[in-house]
Amino acid sequence: MRSLLFSVFICGLAGCSSVPTYARENLDEIIADYEALDVDIGDSDSVAEDEVSPDWPDISLEYQAKMLAGLQRIQVRLNDVEGDELSEDDALNLAILRTIVNDRVMLAEFDDMRIPFTGDWGFQANIVFDVSRTRIKTEADAEALIARILGIPDHLDAYEAHMRRGLADGFVSYQDPLDTVIEQIRDQISKAPDESDLFEPFKMLPASLSDARKSELQTEAKAAIELALRGFTETLAFLEEEYAPQTREKPGVVDLPDGKAYYRAVLASHTTRSDLTPEEVHEIGQAEVARIRGEMEDIIEEVEFEGSFSEFLAFLRTDPQFYPTSSNELMARAARLSKDIDLKMPEFFKTLPRLSYGVEPVPASIAPGYTTGRYVGGDPETGRAGIYWVNTYALNQRPYYELPALTAHEAVPGHHHQISLAQELTDVPDYRKSYYATAFGEGWGLYSEYLGREMGLYKTPYERFGQLSYEMWRACRLVADTGMHWYGWSREEGEACFRENSALAELNIKTEVTRYIGWPGQALAYKIGELTIKALREEAEAALGEDFDIREFHDVVLEKGALPLDVLEARVRAWIVEEQG
Repeated sequence: MRSLLFSVFICGLAGCSSVPTYARENLDEIIADYEALDVDIGDSDSVAEDEVSPDWPDISLEYQAKMLAGLQRIQVRLNDVEGDELSEDDALNLAILRTIVNDRVMLAEFDDMRIPFTGDWGFQANIVFDVSRTRIKTEADAEALIARILGIPDHLDAYEAHMRRGLADGFVSYQDPLDTVIEQIRDQISKAPDESDLFEPFKMLPASLSDARKSELQTEAKAAIELALRGFTETLAFLEEEYAPQTREKPGVVDLPDGKAYYRAVLASHTTRSDLTPEEVHEIGQAEVARIRGEMEDIIEEVEFEGSFSEFLAFLRTDPQFYPTSSNELMARAARLSKDIDLKMPEFFKTLPRLSYGVEPVPASIAPGYTTGRYVGGDPETGRAGIYWVNTYALNQRPYYELPALTAHEAVPGHHHQISLAQELTDVPDYRKSYYATAFGEGWGLYSEYLGREMGLYKTPYERFGQLSYEMWRACRLVADTGMHWYGWSREEGEACFRENSALAELNIKTEVTRYIGWPGQALAYKIGELTIKALREEAEAALGEDFDIREFHDVVLEKGALPLDVLEARVRAWIVEEQG
């Protein structure tokens, strides 16, 4: 029944009409052709499953043009798919693939490879991360990885070519994200080859190799790394001497060529909501700031703090009782929290992922300019566990009262839970397993922080305040991101909402705002996604009353993987109708 109802709902989104017998076969052919395209040409967030590639992805302008042409052909074919008797999974396949392809074609118009970095990530970090995470299982793997390292200078040159086009077009970064890139490259080139993160895989060569062969491979790797570091040195010179003097004047993209159109496009891409305007998002953010501020004031009254709101924030930011004294202490606390939440998961979820996860510190090479924490996905096929990264840099900026919310967001019930379930899907196209709709994934992460209240994660008023502070952080993102990128605010104006309304430490505020400057629109997805999930839950609770089952609701939201928000709404509403009988 749900499949039929969902197909009725989804056909309004996917454009289903009459029922030619070729609809299913036609869709299957398009999916196969799409998956044959090398569409993920820019980044490689995980190593190959079966073997190590000696080559870097082709990111040339010519290759991108070829891929865009292929995507446009698929876009036309998808628009011709008909059939109002698609199964639930076929309807999902069609709706999601249309979203992905339309999104890629839309963003290609703006050629944002001309700025290949954000405030905390980019080409410089991804290259090192890609190599450092590689598992060498055979001698051939080691040889391929050495070849890959030798290819780093040419790969860097390809990125430089894109940035030079940006300089010529006036499509350039603001200085602050660039400073993070420069710092990370300086850190890499300051190390000897055998101390570089690029050498990490060669410390654990297969036991099947003789000691002599291991030594030979390590020597070859160090020589290759030395050449790679020279490439990074040349890239650094370009960034400092040529690029930096020409960075844009304002933090936002509003004054870039087609800046407003670009911002509308990235807003639609990250939120999967083409109906939202920057003005509406700004107003939603202001309303959420006011609501959350009221709940924070209630907690200040509860703890009987004598002083103003700003004085309470200063107390939280400076009192030593709230901060770890060592990295080990912080990591141990994060690990304990993770295990505590693991035990509560069956009360709220019927389906749990098979893949495990670990808790690790953010790599030292990127920690100074990196966000507070992040989830790094694992691989169910190889058994590689997911990783919940915790930033141990500047411990006086890592308060304990925020740690439960961070853990719920990045580990479980947040990103590890949601992403691993999607990776473990069977009988779905590969693009469905790897699809990450920012508003769905980050909205789920923020909803998970909220769910932490019901799970009993926040033991003290200060931890409850920390959760609200994190929620305020995401509400202020709506205000600051639209403020800088749409209304032309200064960086200081963008920071003000966080400083005046949240307990975020100063370093976190500066790091985060740098990220929003470098990654326009991405920060909007969290709150928009969370508000959508919460609204759907409220709709289901009102419709079903005592028959509402939180575990069933969570399964309905997650069991088909990441979804565009309009598709999620259709799916949940079909479930509500089915449950009503």
